[in-house]
Amino acid sequence: MSNQEISFKDKDIETKEKMVRGSIWMTSGSVISRLIGVIYILPWYAWMGENGRVANALFNKGYNVYALFLMIATAGIPSAVAKQISHYNSLNEYGISKRLFKRSMMLMAICGVLFASIMFFAAPVLADGNADLIPVMRSLSWAVLIFPCMSVIRGFFQGYHDMMPSAVSQIIEQIARVFYMLLATFIIMKVSSGDYVKAVTQSTFAAFIGAVVAVAALCWYYYKQKPMMDELVENSSNDIEISENSLLKDIIIEAIPFIIVGSGINIFKLVDQFTFERFMSGFTHYSDKQLEALFSVFSANPDKLVMIIISLATALAATGLPLITAAFTEKNKKGLAKLVSENIQLFFFIMIPATFGLIVLAEPMNTLFYGHDVLGYKVLIEASYVGLLMGFFMLISTTLQGLYKHSEAILYLGVGVAVKIILQYPAVRLFEVYGPLLSSAAGFLITCYLMLKSVHTLTRFNLSLTARRTLLIFIFSLVMVIGTWLMRSFLYLFLSPASKIQSFIIILLVVAVGVAIYGFLSLKVRLADKLLGNKVSHIRRKLKIS
Repeated sequence: MSNQEISFKDKDIETKEKMVRGSIWMTSGSVISRLIGVIYILPWYAWMGENGRVANALFNKGYNVYALFLMIATAGIPSAVAKQISHYNSLNEYGISKRLFKRSMMLMAICGVLFASIMFFAAPVLADGNADLIPVMRSLSWAVLIFPCMSVIRGFFQGYHDMMPSAVSQIIEQIARVFYMLLATFIIMKVSSGDYVKAVTQSTFAAFIGAVVAVAALCWYYYKQKPMMDELVENSSNDIEISENSLLKDIIIEAIPFIIVGSGINIFKLVDQFTFERFMSGFTHYSDKQLEALFSVFSANPDKLVMIIISLATALAATGLPLITAAFTEKNKKGLAKLVSENIQLFFFIMIPATFGLIVLAEPMNTLFYGHDVLGYKVLIEASYVGLLMGFFMLISTTLQGLYKHSEAILYLGVGVAVKIILQYPAVRLFEVYGPLLSSAAGFLITCYLMLKSVHTLTRFNLSLTARRTLLIFIFSLVMVIGTWLMRSFLYLFLSPASKIQSFIIILLVVAVGVAIYGFLSLKVRLADKLLGNKVSHIRRKLKIS
Protein backbone atom coordinates (compact mmCIF):
# COMPACT_ATOMS: atom_id res chain seq x y z
CA MET A 1 0.00 0.00 0.00
CA SER A 2 1.44 3.39 -1.03
CA ASN A 3 1.99 6.29 1.36
CA GLN A 4 -0.76 8.22 -0.43
CA GLU A 5 -3.24 5.34 0.07
CA ILE A 6 -2.33 5.15 3.78
CA SER A 7 -2.76 8.91 4.04
CA PHE A 8 -6.16 8.75 2.36
CA LYS A 9 -7.20 5.87 4.65
CA ASP A 10 -6.25 7.88 7.73
CA LYS A 11 -8.10 10.85 6.25
CA ASP A 12 -11.20 8.71 5.69
CA ILE A 13 -11.24 7.61 9.36
CA GLU A 14 -10.67 11.18 10.52
CA THR A 15 -13.34 12.48 8.13
CA LYS A 16 -15.91 9.94 9.34
CA GLU A 17 -15.20 10.89 12.94
CA LYS A 18 -15.62 14.58 12.07
CA MET A 19 -18.84 13.87 10.20
CA VAL A 20 -20.33 11.85 13.07
CA ARG A 21 -19.18 14.33 15.72
CA GLY A 22 -20.36 17.28 13.65
CA SER A 23 -23.65 15.57 12.85
CA ILE A 24 -24.27 14.90 16.54
CA TRP A 25 -23.63 18.54 17.42
CA MET A 26 -25.63 19.99 14.53
CA THR A 27 -28.46 17.49 14.88
CA SER A 28 -28.67 18.06 18.63
CA GLY A 29 -28.60 21.82 18.14
CA SER A 30 -31.21 21.73 15.40
CA VAL A 31 -33.53 19.30 17.16
CA ILE A 32 -33.35 21.02 20.55
CA SER A 33 -33.84 24.47 19.01
CA ARG A 34 -36.74 23.17 16.90
CA LEU A 35 -38.32 21.48 19.92
CA ILE A 36 -38.09 24.75 21.83
CA GLY A 37 -39.59 26.45 18.78
CA VAL A 38 -42.47 23.95 18.78
CA ILE A 39 -43.19 23.78 22.51
CA TYR A 40 -44.03 27.50 22.60
CA ILE A 41 -47.08 26.69 20.44
CA LEU A 42 -48.83 25.13 23.45
CA PRO A 43 -49.29 28.31 25.52
CA TRP A 44 -49.09 30.68 22.53
CA TYR A 45 -51.93 28.99 20.63
CA ALA A 46 -54.05 28.76 23.79
CA TRP A 47 -53.58 32.46 24.61
CA MET A 48 -54.71 33.39 21.09
CA GLY A 49 -58.08 31.79 21.86
CA GLU A 50 -60.54 31.72 18.96
CA ASN A 51 -58.00 33.57 16.78
CA GLY A 52 -55.48 30.72 17.04
CA ARG A 53 -55.59 29.48 13.44
CA VAL A 54 -55.72 32.95 11.88
CA ALA A 55 -52.89 34.18 14.13
CA ASN A 56 -50.76 31.15 13.22
CA ALA A 57 -51.46 31.71 9.51
CA LEU A 58 -50.44 35.37 9.88
CA PHE A 59 -47.27 34.33 11.71
CA ASN A 60 -46.42 31.76 9.03
CA LYS A 61 -47.08 34.11 6.09
CA GLY A 62 -44.75 36.67 7.61
CA TYR A 63 -42.05 34.05 8.13
CA ASN A 64 -42.36 32.74 4.55
CA VAL A 65 -41.47 36.16 3.12
CA TYR A 66 -38.90 36.75 5.88
CA ALA A 67 -37.17 33.44 5.10
CA LEU A 68 -36.82 34.42 1.44
CA PHE A 69 -35.46 37.87 2.36
CA LEU A 70 -33.09 36.23 4.80
CA MET A 71 -31.83 33.93 2.10
CA ILE A 72 -31.35 36.87 -0.28
CA ALA A 73 -29.75 39.03 2.42
CA THR A 74 -27.24 36.34 3.34
CA ALA A 75 -26.93 35.54 -0.39
CA GLY A 76 -25.84 32.02 0.40
CA ILE A 77 -22.69 33.51 1.92
CA PRO A 78 -22.60 31.30 5.07
CA SER A 79 -22.59 28.07 3.06
CA ALA A 80 -20.12 29.57 0.60
CA VAL A 81 -17.91 30.75 3.48
CA ALA A 82 -17.95 27.29 5.09
CA LYS A 83 -17.13 25.70 1.74
CA GLN A 84 -14.33 28.14 0.81
CA ILE A 85 -12.76 28.19 4.29
CA SER A 86 -12.73 24.38 4.30
CA HIS A 87 -11.12 24.51 0.84
CA TYR A 88 -8.30 26.86 1.88
CA ASN A 89 -7.81 25.20 5.27
CA SER A 90 -7.31 21.83 3.53
CA LEU A 91 -4.46 23.54 1.61
CA ASN A 92 -3.00 24.95 4.89
CA GLU A 93 -3.87 28.49 3.78
CA TYR A 94 -5.39 29.68 7.05
CA GLY A 95 -4.31 33.26 6.36
CA ILE A 96 -6.56 33.40 3.32
CA SER A 97 -9.40 31.93 5.37
CA LYS A 98 -9.04 34.72 7.93
CA ARG A 99 -9.07 37.44 5.26
CA LEU A 100 -12.05 35.80 3.60
CA PHE A 101 -13.96 35.81 6.91
CA LYS A 102 -13.31 39.51 7.53
CA ARG A 103 -14.35 40.53 4.01
CA SER A 104 -17.47 38.39 4.23
CA MET A 105 -18.47 40.08 7.50
CA MET A 106 -18.15 43.53 5.90
CA LEU A 107 -20.21 42.43 2.89
CA MET A 108 -22.91 40.87 5.06
CA ALA A 109 -23.21 43.96 7.26
CA ILE A 110 -23.97 45.99 4.13
CA CYS A 111 -26.44 43.35 2.86
CA GLY A 112 -28.19 43.30 6.23
CA VAL A 113 -28.80 47.06 6.20
CA LEU A 114 -29.87 47.04 2.53
CA PHE A 115 -32.34 44.17 2.62
CA ALA A 116 -33.75 45.01 6.05
CA SER A 117 -34.59 48.47 4.65
CA ILE A 118 -36.19 47.00 1.54
CA MET A 119 -38.31 44.58 3.56
CA PHE A 120 -39.40 47.34 5.96
CA PHE A 121 -40.46 49.86 3.32
CA ALA A 122 -41.84 47.30 0.83
CA ALA A 123 -44.01 45.58 3.46
CA PRO A 124 -47.30 47.08 2.12
CA VAL A 125 -46.61 45.55 -1.31
CA LEU A 126 -45.34 42.23 0.05
CA ALA A 127 -48.42 41.91 2.27
CA ASP A 128 -50.52 41.43 -0.88
CA GLY A 129 -53.47 43.42 0.43
CA ASN A 130 -53.42 41.99 3.97
CA ALA A 131 -53.11 45.03 6.26
CA ASP A 132 -52.48 42.83 9.32
CA LEU A 133 -49.39 41.40 7.65
CA ILE A 134 -47.62 44.77 7.24
CA PRO A 135 -46.53 45.26 10.90
CA VAL A 136 -45.57 41.58 11.09
CA MET A 137 -43.19 41.91 8.13
CA ARG A 138 -41.74 45.16 9.46
CA SER A 139 -41.02 43.54 12.82
CA LEU A 140 -39.16 40.73 11.04
CA SER A 141 -37.04 43.21 9.03
CA TRP A 142 -35.06 43.93 12.21
CA ALA A 143 -33.87 40.33 12.28
CA VAL A 144 -32.77 40.63 8.64
CA LEU A 145 -30.51 43.47 9.79
CA ILE A 146 -28.39 41.29 12.08
CA PHE A 147 -28.89 37.71 10.85
CA PRO A 148 -26.45 37.86 7.86
CA CYS A 149 -23.41 38.60 10.07
CA MET A 150 -24.50 35.90 12.52
CA SER A 151 -24.73 33.37 9.69
CA VAL A 152 -21.22 34.20 8.46
CA ILE A 153 -19.76 33.53 11.91
CA ARG A 154 -21.55 30.17 11.94
CA GLY A 155 -20.23 29.41 8.46
CA PHE A 156 -16.72 30.31 9.62
CA PHE A 157 -16.81 27.77 12.45
CA GLN A 158 -18.33 25.12 10.17
CA GLY A 159 -15.48 25.69 7.71
CA TYR A 160 -13.14 24.66 10.54
CA HIS A 161 -15.34 21.55 11.06
CA ASP A 162 -16.31 22.91 14.49
CA MET A 163 -20.07 22.52 14.76
CA MET A 164 -20.44 23.17 18.50
CA PRO A 165 -20.61 27.00 18.35
CA SER A 166 -23.33 26.87 15.68
CA ALA A 167 -25.32 24.25 17.59
CA VAL A 168 -25.10 26.01 20.95
CA SER A 169 -25.91 29.42 19.44
CA GLN A 170 -29.03 27.94 17.79
CA ILE A 171 -30.28 26.69 21.15
CA ILE A 172 -29.53 29.99 22.91
CA GLU A 173 -31.17 31.90 20.07
CA GLN A 174 -34.37 29.89 20.37
CA ILE A 175 -34.51 30.17 24.16
CA ALA A 176 -34.22 33.97 23.97
CA ARG A 177 -36.71 34.19 21.10
CA VAL A 178 -39.34 31.99 22.72
CA PHE A 179 -38.97 33.67 26.12
CA TYR A 180 -39.59 37.10 24.60
CA MET A 181 -42.48 36.03 22.38
CA LEU A 182 -44.31 34.21 25.18
CA LEU A 183 -43.82 37.08 27.61
CA ALA A 184 -45.02 39.64 25.06
CA THR A 185 -47.97 37.48 23.95
CA PHE A 186 -49.11 36.87 27.52
CA ILE A 187 -48.98 40.58 28.38
CA ILE A 188 -50.88 41.59 25.22
CA MET A 189 -53.50 38.81 25.19
CA LYS A 190 -54.09 38.27 28.92
CA VAL A 191 -53.13 41.53 30.62
CA SER A 192 -53.55 44.25 28.01
CA SER A 193 -55.68 44.81 24.86
CA GLY A 194 -56.07 41.24 23.62
CA ASP A 195 -55.14 42.37 20.07
CA TYR A 196 -53.87 39.19 18.35
CA VAL A 197 -52.22 41.17 15.51
CA LYS A 198 -50.07 43.06 18.04
CA ALA A 199 -49.28 39.75 19.74
CA VAL A 200 -48.16 38.18 16.44
CA THR A 201 -46.10 41.29 15.63
CA GLN A 202 -44.21 41.02 18.92
CA SER A 203 -43.86 37.26 18.42
CA THR A 204 -42.11 37.82 15.11
CA PHE A 205 -39.98 40.68 16.51
CA ALA A 206 -38.65 38.03 18.89
CA ALA A 207 -36.51 36.76 15.98
CA PHE A 208 -34.38 39.91 16.36
CA ILE A 209 -34.03 39.37 20.12
CA GLY A 210 -32.89 35.78 19.54
CA ALA A 211 -30.40 36.83 16.86
CA VAL A 212 -28.77 39.42 19.15
CA VAL A 213 -28.26 36.85 21.91
CA ALA A 214 -26.91 34.28 19.41
CA VAL A 215 -24.37 36.76 18.01
CA ALA A 216 -23.14 37.44 21.54
CA ALA A 217 -22.63 33.69 22.11
CA LEU A 218 -20.79 33.25 18.79
CA CYS A 219 -18.50 36.21 19.52
CA TRP A 220 -17.63 34.63 22.87
CA TYR A 221 -16.68 31.35 21.14
CA TYR A 222 -14.65 33.25 18.53
CA TYR A 223 -12.55 35.14 21.07
CA LYS A 224 -12.13 31.98 23.13
CA GLN A 225 -10.65 30.14 20.12
CA LYS A 226 -8.81 33.12 18.60
CA PRO A 227 -5.35 32.19 19.99
CA MET A 228 -5.56 28.73 18.38
CA MET A 229 -6.74 30.20 15.07
CA ASP A 230 -3.99 32.84 15.13
CA GLU A 231 -1.41 30.09 15.56
CA LEU A 232 -2.79 28.28 12.51
CA VAL A 233 -2.55 31.52 10.53
CA GLU A 234 1.08 32.00 11.58
CA ASN A 235 1.94 28.47 10.37
CA SER A 236 0.09 28.79 7.04
CA SER A 237 1.88 27.76 3.86
CA ASN A 238 1.25 31.16 2.24
CA ASP A 239 1.90 29.63 -1.19
CA ILE A 240 -1.24 31.10 -2.75
CA GLU A 241 -1.52 34.80 -3.52
CA ILE A 242 -5.02 36.16 -4.00
CA SER A 243 -6.31 39.73 -3.89
CA GLU A 244 -9.11 41.02 -1.67
CA ASN A 245 -11.28 41.63 -4.73
CA SER A 246 -10.71 38.08 -5.95
CA LEU A 247 -11.71 36.70 -2.54
CA LEU A 248 -14.97 38.62 -2.61
CA LYS A 249 -15.58 37.67 -6.22
CA ASP A 250 -15.06 33.98 -5.43
CA ILE A 251 -17.42 34.21 -2.46
CA ILE A 252 -20.16 35.95 -4.46
CA ILE A 253 -19.82 33.48 -7.35
CA GLU A 254 -20.10 30.62 -4.86
CA ALA A 255 -22.95 32.30 -2.99
CA ILE A 256 -25.41 32.99 -5.82
CA PRO A 257 -26.21 29.30 -6.47
CA PHE A 258 -26.58 28.68 -2.73
CA ILE A 259 -29.21 31.40 -2.45
CA ILE A 260 -31.22 30.02 -5.36
CA VAL A 261 -31.09 26.37 -4.31
CA GLY A 262 -31.27 27.20 -0.60
CA SER A 263 -34.52 29.06 -1.26
CA GLY A 264 -36.09 25.93 -2.77
CA ILE A 265 -38.42 25.05 0.12
CA ASN A 266 -39.40 28.71 0.60
CA ILE A 267 -40.17 29.07 -3.12
CA PHE A 268 -42.54 26.10 -2.91
CA LYS A 269 -44.19 27.61 0.18
CA LEU A 270 -44.57 31.02 -1.46
CA VAL A 271 -46.30 29.38 -4.43
CA ASP A 272 -48.81 28.00 -1.90
CA GLN A 273 -49.11 31.34 -0.11
CA PHE A 274 -49.91 33.34 -3.25
CA THR A 275 -52.12 30.76 -5.03
CA PHE A 276 -54.04 28.58 -2.56
CA GLU A 277 -56.57 31.12 -1.29
CA ARG A 278 -57.02 32.62 -4.77
CA PHE A 279 -57.66 29.21 -6.34
CA MET A 280 -59.99 28.08 -3.56
CA SER A 281 -62.06 31.28 -3.68
CA GLY A 282 -62.71 30.63 -7.37
CA PHE A 283 -64.62 27.37 -6.91
CA THR A 284 -65.72 27.37 -3.22
CA HIS A 285 -67.80 29.65 -1.03
CA TYR A 286 -65.41 29.88 1.91
CA SER A 287 -64.94 33.31 3.51
CA ASP A 288 -61.50 34.98 3.63
CA LYS A 289 -61.09 34.01 7.30
CA GLN A 290 -62.04 30.40 6.56
CA LEU A 291 -59.52 30.23 3.70
CA GLU A 292 -56.84 31.69 5.94
CA ALA A 293 -57.66 29.05 8.55
CA LEU A 294 -57.41 26.30 5.88
CA PHE A 295 -54.03 27.69 4.83
CA SER A 296 -52.97 27.33 8.45
CA VAL A 297 -54.15 23.69 8.49
CA PHE A 298 -51.91 22.53 5.62
CA SER A 299 -49.04 25.02 5.89
CA ALA A 300 -48.59 26.83 9.21
CA ASN A 301 -49.67 24.09 11.63
CA PRO A 302 -47.82 21.05 10.23
CA ASP A 303 -44.75 23.19 9.42
CA LYS A 304 -43.96 23.62 13.11
CA LEU A 305 -43.83 19.83 13.58
CA VAL A 306 -42.46 18.68 10.20
CA MET A 307 -39.64 21.25 10.35
CA ILE A 308 -38.21 19.28 13.27
CA ILE A 309 -37.61 16.46 10.79
CA ILE A 310 -36.31 18.79 8.09
CA SER A 311 -33.92 20.37 10.59
CA LEU A 312 -32.23 16.97 10.95
CA ALA A 313 -31.46 17.00 7.22
CA THR A 314 -30.27 20.62 7.39
CA ALA A 315 -27.88 19.68 10.18
CA LEU A 316 -26.47 16.74 8.21
CA ALA A 317 -26.10 18.91 5.10
CA ALA A 318 -24.27 21.64 7.03
CA THR A 319 -21.92 19.03 8.52
CA GLY A 320 -21.25 17.23 5.26
CA LEU A 321 -20.66 20.26 3.00
CA PRO A 322 -17.15 21.30 4.18
CA LEU A 323 -16.06 17.65 4.47
CA ILE A 324 -17.24 16.84 0.94
CA THR A 325 -15.51 19.96 -0.40
CA ALA A 326 -12.27 19.06 1.40
CA ALA A 327 -12.29 15.50 -0.02
CA PHE A 328 -13.06 16.84 -3.50
CA THR A 329 -10.22 19.42 -3.23
CA GLU A 330 -7.75 16.75 -2.13
CA LYS A 331 -8.84 14.50 -5.04
CA ASN A 332 -9.59 11.70 -2.58
CA LYS A 333 -12.07 9.94 -4.87
CA LYS A 334 -12.48 6.82 -2.75
CA GLY A 335 -12.95 8.82 0.42
CA LEU A 336 -15.38 11.16 -1.32
CA ALA A 337 -17.53 8.30 -2.58
CA LYS A 338 -17.58 6.72 0.88
CA LEU A 339 -18.42 10.03 2.55
CA VAL A 340 -21.36 10.71 0.21
CA SER A 341 -22.72 7.18 0.68
CA GLU A 342 -22.44 7.33 4.47
CA ASN A 343 -24.01 10.79 4.54
CA ILE A 344 -27.05 9.51 2.63
CA GLN A 345 -27.28 6.42 4.85
CA LEU A 346 -27.02 8.55 8.00
CA PHE A 347 -29.80 10.76 6.66
CA PHE A 348 -32.17 7.84 6.16
CA PHE A 349 -31.06 6.22 9.44
CA ILE A 350 -32.43 9.27 11.27
CA MET A 351 -35.14 10.55 8.94
CA ILE A 352 -37.14 7.43 8.07
CA PRO A 353 -37.94 6.37 11.66
CA ALA A 354 -38.50 10.02 12.66
CA THR A 355 -40.98 10.48 9.80
CA PHE A 356 -42.80 7.20 10.47
CA GLY A 357 -42.95 8.05 14.16
CA LEU A 358 -44.59 11.39 13.42
CA ILE A 359 -47.12 9.66 11.16
CA VAL A 360 -48.10 7.16 13.88
CA LEU A 361 -48.43 9.97 16.42
CA ALA A 362 -50.09 12.49 14.09
CA GLU A 363 -53.41 12.53 15.96
CA PRO A 364 -52.12 13.03 19.53
CA MET A 365 -49.39 15.42 18.28
CA ASN A 366 -51.94 17.60 16.51
CA THR A 367 -54.19 17.53 19.57
CA LEU A 368 -51.34 18.45 21.92
CA PHE A 369 -50.28 21.51 19.92
CA TYR A 370 -53.44 22.69 18.17
CA GLY A 371 -56.43 20.81 19.61
CA HIS A 372 -58.23 17.72 18.35
CA ASP A 373 -59.05 18.11 14.66
CA VAL A 374 -59.54 15.20 12.24
CA LEU A 375 -58.63 17.28 9.17
CA GLY A 376 -55.59 18.69 10.97
CA TYR A 377 -54.00 15.34 11.83
CA LYS A 378 -54.78 13.80 8.43
CA VAL A 379 -53.05 16.72 6.72
CA LEU A 380 -50.14 16.32 9.14
CA ILE A 381 -49.71 12.71 7.97
CA GLU A 382 -49.42 13.85 4.35
CA ALA A 383 -47.12 16.72 5.34
CA SER A 384 -44.80 14.21 7.06
CA TYR A 385 -44.21 12.34 3.80
CA VAL A 386 -43.52 15.62 2.01
CA GLY A 387 -41.16 16.59 4.84
CA LEU A 388 -39.04 13.51 4.16
CA LEU A 389 -38.66 14.62 0.52
CA MET A 390 -37.87 18.19 1.59
CA GLY A 391 -35.21 16.91 3.95
CA PHE A 392 -33.58 14.78 1.26
CA PHE A 393 -33.66 17.77 -1.08
CA MET A 394 -31.71 19.79 1.52
CA LEU A 395 -29.10 17.06 1.83
CA ILE A 396 -28.64 16.11 -1.83
CA SER A 397 -28.71 19.71 -3.16
CA THR A 398 -26.01 20.74 -0.67
CA THR A 399 -23.95 17.68 -1.66
CA LEU A 400 -24.24 18.55 -5.35
CA GLN A 401 -23.12 22.11 -4.69
CA GLY A 402 -20.24 20.85 -2.56
CA LEU A 403 -19.08 19.10 -5.73
CA TYR A 404 -19.14 22.46 -7.57
CA LYS A 405 -22.12 21.51 -9.76
CA HIS A 406 -24.10 24.66 -9.06
CA SER A 407 -25.69 25.05 -12.47
CA GLU A 408 -27.07 21.51 -12.36
CA ALA A 409 -28.50 22.08 -8.87
CA ILE A 410 -30.27 25.24 -10.07
CA LEU A 411 -31.56 23.52 -13.20
CA TYR A 412 -32.99 20.55 -11.31
CA LEU A 413 -34.63 22.84 -8.74
CA GLY A 414 -36.15 24.78 -11.64
CA VAL A 415 -37.63 21.57 -13.02
CA GLY A 416 -39.18 20.79 -9.63
CA VAL A 417 -40.65 24.30 -9.25
CA ALA A 418 -42.09 24.07 -12.76
CA VAL A 419 -43.76 20.75 -11.90
CA LYS A 420 -45.13 22.32 -8.70
CA ILE A 421 -46.61 25.31 -10.56
CA ILE A 422 -48.12 23.17 -13.34
CA LEU A 423 -49.78 20.77 -10.88
CA GLN A 424 -50.84 23.38 -8.32
CA TYR A 425 -54.25 24.34 -9.72
CA PRO A 426 -55.47 20.84 -10.69
CA ALA A 427 -54.21 19.48 -7.33
CA VAL A 428 -56.03 22.19 -5.34
CA ARG A 429 -59.15 21.79 -7.50
CA LEU A 430 -59.27 18.01 -6.99
CA PHE A 431 -57.99 17.66 -3.42
CA GLU A 432 -58.49 21.16 -1.93
CA VAL A 433 -56.41 21.46 1.28
CA TYR A 434 -54.36 18.34 0.42
CA GLY A 435 -53.55 19.63 -3.09
CA PRO A 436 -50.59 21.95 -2.34
CA LEU A 437 -48.80 19.16 -0.47
CA LEU A 438 -49.32 16.72 -3.35
CA SER A 439 -47.95 19.16 -5.94
CA SER A 440 -44.97 19.88 -3.66
CA ALA A 441 -44.30 16.15 -3.27
CA ALA A 442 -44.26 15.67 -7.05
CA GLY A 443 -41.89 18.62 -7.55
CA PHE A 444 -39.43 17.58 -4.85
CA LEU A 445 -39.51 13.92 -5.92
CA ILE A 446 -38.40 14.78 -9.47
CA THR A 447 -35.77 17.26 -8.26
CA CYS A 448 -34.31 14.79 -5.75
CA TYR A 449 -34.15 12.01 -8.36
CA LEU A 450 -32.26 14.21 -10.84
CA MET A 451 -29.84 15.46 -8.18
CA LEU A 452 -29.17 11.98 -6.78
CA LYS A 453 -28.46 10.67 -10.27
CA SER A 454 -25.99 13.52 -10.86
CA VAL A 455 -24.22 12.99 -7.51
CA HIS A 456 -23.83 9.29 -8.28
CA THR A 457 -22.39 10.05 -11.72
CA LEU A 458 -19.87 12.47 -10.18
CA THR A 459 -18.74 10.40 -7.17
CA ARG A 460 -19.54 6.82 -8.14
CA PHE A 461 -20.55 6.09 -4.56
CA ASN A 462 -21.61 2.51 -3.86
CA LEU A 463 -25.26 2.70 -4.87
CA SER A 464 -25.88 -0.99 -4.17
CA LEU A 465 -24.57 -0.77 -0.58
CA THR A 466 -26.46 2.48 0.03
CA ALA A 467 -29.69 0.96 -1.29
CA ARG A 468 -29.29 -2.24 0.77
CA ARG A 469 -28.70 -0.38 4.01
CA THR A 470 -31.54 2.04 3.26
CA LEU A 471 -33.82 -0.97 2.69
CA LEU A 472 -32.68 -2.41 6.02
CA ILE A 473 -33.42 0.92 7.72
CA PHE A 474 -36.85 0.93 6.06
CA ILE A 475 -37.58 -2.61 7.32
CA PHE A 476 -36.50 -1.72 10.86
CA SER A 477 -38.69 1.38 10.67
CA LEU A 478 -41.67 -0.73 9.57
CA VAL A 479 -41.14 -3.07 12.53
CA MET A 480 -41.02 0.01 14.73
CA VAL A 481 -44.26 1.28 13.14
CA ILE A 482 -46.03 -2.00 13.90
CA GLY A 483 -44.84 -1.94 17.51
CA THR A 484 -45.75 1.72 18.04
CA TRP A 485 -49.13 1.31 16.31
CA LEU A 486 -49.98 -1.61 18.61
CA MET A 487 -48.87 0.42 21.62
CA ARG A 488 -50.91 3.43 20.48
CA SER A 489 -53.99 1.23 19.87
CA PHE A 490 -53.63 -0.27 23.34
CA LEU A 491 -53.34 3.18 24.95
CA TYR A 492 -56.38 4.40 23.01
CA LEU A 493 -58.47 1.85 24.99
CA PHE A 494 -58.23 4.01 28.12
CA LEU A 495 -56.60 7.29 27.00
CA SER A 496 -58.28 9.77 24.65
CA PRO A 497 -56.32 11.41 21.79
CA ALA A 498 -58.84 14.28 22.03
CA SER A 499 -57.37 15.33 25.40
CA LYS A 500 -54.15 17.36 25.49
CA ILE A 501 -52.85 15.84 28.73
CA GLN A 502 -53.73 12.28 27.70
CA SER A 503 -52.23 12.89 24.23
CA PHE A 504 -48.98 13.92 25.91
CA ILE A 505 -48.92 10.65 27.87
CA ILE A 506 -49.64 8.68 24.67
CA ILE A 507 -46.77 10.44 22.87
CA LEU A 508 -44.26 9.77 25.66
CA LEU A 509 -45.08 6.07 25.93
CA VAL A 510 -45.25 5.43 22.18
CA VAL A 511 -41.96 7.28 21.58
CA ALA A 512 -40.30 5.19 24.30
CA VAL A 513 -41.48 1.98 22.61
CA GLY A 514 -40.38 3.23 19.17
CA VAL A 515 -36.89 4.22 20.35
CA ALA A 516 -36.50 0.87 22.15
CA ILE A 517 -37.51 -1.19 19.09
CA TYR A 518 -35.50 0.76 16.52
CA GLY A 519 -32.52 1.16 18.83
CA PHE A 520 -32.42 -2.58 19.65
CA LEU A 521 -32.60 -3.64 15.99
CA SER A 522 -29.94 -1.11 14.93
CA LEU A 523 -27.56 -2.23 17.66
CA LYS A 524 -28.28 -5.94 17.20
CA VAL A 525 -27.17 -6.03 13.54
CA ARG A 526 -24.33 -3.49 14.11
CA LEU A 527 -25.96 -0.97 11.75
CA ALA A 528 -25.52 1.80 14.32
CA ASP A 529 -21.81 0.93 14.60
CA LYS A 530 -21.33 1.22 10.84
CA LEU A 531 -23.02 4.62 10.62
CA LEU A 532 -22.13 6.21 13.95
CA GLY A 533 -18.68 4.72 14.58
CA ASN A 534 -17.19 2.22 17.01
CA LYS A 535 -18.07 4.34 20.05
CA VAL A 536 -21.59 2.93 19.79
CA SER A 537 -20.27 -0.51 20.75
CA HIS A 538 -19.95 0.42 24.43
CA ILE A 539 -23.67 1.28 24.47
CA ARG A 540 -24.43 -2.20 23.14
CA ARG A 541 -22.20 -3.79 25.78
CA LYS A 542 -23.91 -1.84 28.56
CA LEU A 543 -27.30 -2.96 27.26
CA LYS A 544 -25.93 -6.52 26.91
CA ILE A 545 -26.91 -6.75 23.24
CA SER A 546 -24.63 -9.28 21.54
